[in-house]
Amino acid sequence: MRDRKDFPGSWLGAVAALTAAGVGASRAQMPLSDLFNQQCATCHSLNPADPPRQGPLLAGVYGGKPGSVASFRYSPGYDKADFTWDETHLDLYLTDPQAVIPGSMMLYKQKNVDTRKAIISFLKGQK
Repeated sequence: MRDRKDFPGSWLGAVAALTAAGVGASRAQMPLSDLFNQQCATCHSLNPADPPRQGPLLAGVYGGKPGSVASFRYSPGYDKADFTWDETHLDLYLTDPQAVIPGSMMLYKQKNVDTRKAIISFLKGQK
């Protein structure tokens, strides 16, 4: 097996891009907590006791207003968001965050509809 240093360019970036595109095993069929850990936990936590990450805490995000986690500094576009996080808005946001909230700093885009649905289903249960 080749060593990681033998791969040209950013092998981690390539893996991340393929994962977000839904390439490989069906991500939506793995346990939802594993899917969250794989797709979201690098930047987001579900535990308020965790140290700050690049993205806001996601416990209780479903049904909340965008930009409402007090301990997180959001991009200015979140101030103008006049909706609550429901299935429709989360699906659109996970597909293309900047299209839903212009200026959003979230770079993650999930093209696979089943993976988006699974992530949303998981987030609905996180209080």
